Amino acid sequence: MKTSVKILAGLLIISNISFGQDITKKIDSIIKGNYQKNPNVGISVGFVQNNKEYYTSYGNLNAETQTKIDKNSIFEIASITKILTSNLIAQAVNENKIKTDDYIDNFIPKEYVLHPNLKNKIKISDLASHQSGLPDIDFAKLIELNPQQPVSIVTQETLTALVNNCTELKDYGKYRYSTIGYTLLGQILEKVYHKSYDEIIREKIIIPLKLKNTFTTDFNVKNITTSHNPEGGIQEFFNWNITAPAGLVKSSTSDMVTYLKAVLNKDNAVGKAALITEKIFYKDEKREIGLGLGIMTDDKNTIYSKSGDSMGQSSIICYNRAQNWGIIILLDQRNSKMRQELVNQIYDTVLK
Repeated sequence: MKTSVKILAGLLIISNISFGQDITKKIDSIIKGNYQKNPNVGISVGFVQNNKEYYTSYGNLNAETQTKIDKNSIFEIASITKILTSNLIAQAVNENKIKTDDYIDNFIPKEYVLHPNLKNKIKISDLASHQSGLPDIDFAKLIELNPQQPVSIVTQETLTALVNNCTELKDYGKYRYSTIGYTLLGQILEKVYHKSYDEIIREKIIIPLKLKNTFTTDFNVKNITTSHNPEGGIQEFFNWNITAPAGLVKSSTSDMVTYLKAVLNKDNAVGKAALITEKIFYKDEKREIGLGLGIMTDDKNTIYSKSGDSMGQSSIICYNRAQNWGIIILLDQRNSKMRQELVNQIYDTVLK
């Protein structure tokens, strides 16, 4: 009987290894095929299943070098930063510093003076699920003023004017993607921890998870990729500024896989916080939103995801907690269509 159990266990291990190898071969085939059709777009992909990591990458760091993109190459993860910020918010909830349904009034910097119509109206969860109704930064105008570094124009004075001049919330309780919402969440974190956002994300995510390729204020490193706009022109990486909690972290597939492993593990601070971010805080006929996460559910799966676009790069992160897998895709060109087609193809043909 014991021998039979051992044989069965051995067969299961072999089966799991074969299954993992089959998945990674299929993912690599999809990524390779895409690169062969689009050789000017560098790509790095990381996949984790049952705590085992797999990577594939194609392309060079830039046109002047033969150095290949790999799992440690640095990309702009752009708005994937938002799920790091929302995880920090959830960690603060677990530490009893805030509640998701707290109104923001007592947690935002003193520079903000909310109009009476806005007082005791906006919850922390409203900011994190893009339903606060606050006006947002005019990104199109910023791009016209500075196409390489548009967010560099945004200052505390800019944000103060937006909030203090708001007398009515537009479509409060309805989904409207917001950069200012996540900027305010970063400032709320700074107030409750009495530290800068940079210090907080280092102490609670980067250092505990030993992320060696995740950067905030300073990202002048050798293994950095080159960003390209949709037409192929070179774009600068966004410099760190006040809008950082909304989208200015730089990272790699190896570090994002490490983050995914932490998210899928309920026994650490990041994983415990992730469970809070996965709760549905907004729902309509088109979408379900957690804290920073999109939630997609069918009859068999629930997928949590977040995409990101800078001026010169695109990215997406997805995971399935029940099936214990996660994937990160980083492109060195702003190409949201390619990003979405890749993740759809991988999910529909490999992971579904």
